[in-house]
Amino acid sequence: MPRAGLTADRLVAAAADLADEVGFDGVTVSALARRFGVKDASLYSHVRGLKDLRTRVALLAGGEMIDRIAAAVAGRAGKDALAAFADAYREYALTHPGRYAATQSPVDQDLVADAPALRRTAEITYGMLRAYGLEEPDLTDAVRLLRSTFHGYCALEAGGGFGAPRDVRHSWDKAIDALHIALTHWPRET
Repeated sequence: MPRAGLTADRLVAAAADLADEVGFDGVTVSALARRFGVKDASLYSHVRGLKDLRTRVALLAGGEMIDRIAAAVAGRAGKDALAAFADAYREYALTHPGRYAATQSPVDQDLVADAPALRRTAEITYGMLRAYGLEEPDLTDAVRLLRSTFHGYCALEAGGGFGAPRDVRHSWDKAIDALHIALTHWPRET
């Protein structure tokens, strides 16, 4: 019998909070059970195990992140949309490090194939890039460039990897300017 008050949604939200507190790798069924003052077994009627729990956290975080990005880019195009997208991405990554790490973790594609957050992420990202006149396969290449640039920058910033006295926000803005130029002059596949 499931313990009163425990639901999958409540457990996943608590696991996401735990990820922000201790890091995504610190999210375990045991740690979550301790948070609720129950035995590990009490959670298995709501989640199938650690892999399922972490996948659900990744989907929750991905949904939160794309909601913020969507709100930021609404009504914008070109460089304005790119900058708004990038800023919302960076803000989420830096303020929710555990949740953000969850969005970067590999997940079982069979478990997420129909995830609305993933479809929405693709729609918003590809929509923003279509303003640059990109079509497949260039769209996929451009998405990979943006993701690797944004992720690399955020990971280095969060880890204290920028030691030079130059303001990191200024460097971020320059990176967005450079990405805009690259997207505007994209070497189209023929």
